[in-house]
Amino acid sequence: MISYDDFQKVDIRVGTITRAEPFPEARKPAIKLWVDFGPGIGEKRSSAQITRHYTVQGLVGRQVVGVVNFPPRQIGKVLSEVLILGVPDADGEVVLLSPDQTVPDGGRMF
Repeated sequence: MISYDDFQKVDIRVGTITRAEPFPEARKPAIKLWVDFGPGIGEKRSSAQITRHYTVQGLVGRQVVGVVNFPPRQIGKVLSEVLILGVPDADGEVVLLSPDQTVPDGGRMF
């Protein structure tokens, strides 16, 4: 088990996808994302294997939840600056986590 203090070290925030592009160079089908996490954090890039349930056009403007304090990770030609969170459906395909109402970008999960 982890302590609540350990959990507090993970900075999970809500942001709005401002841009999305196909990522054909990825080993598995993926989409490049730019997510605005509001003042103080700003826009962060990521790559997500979410092509089963989402289209590039349908992602822009959608709010998502992500971990913003992991170190950047190189994924092919994309430097991923944030881990966008999702859960697997019955077939193991990613379904994005998002608030069920619009909230201010940058809001921290607690």
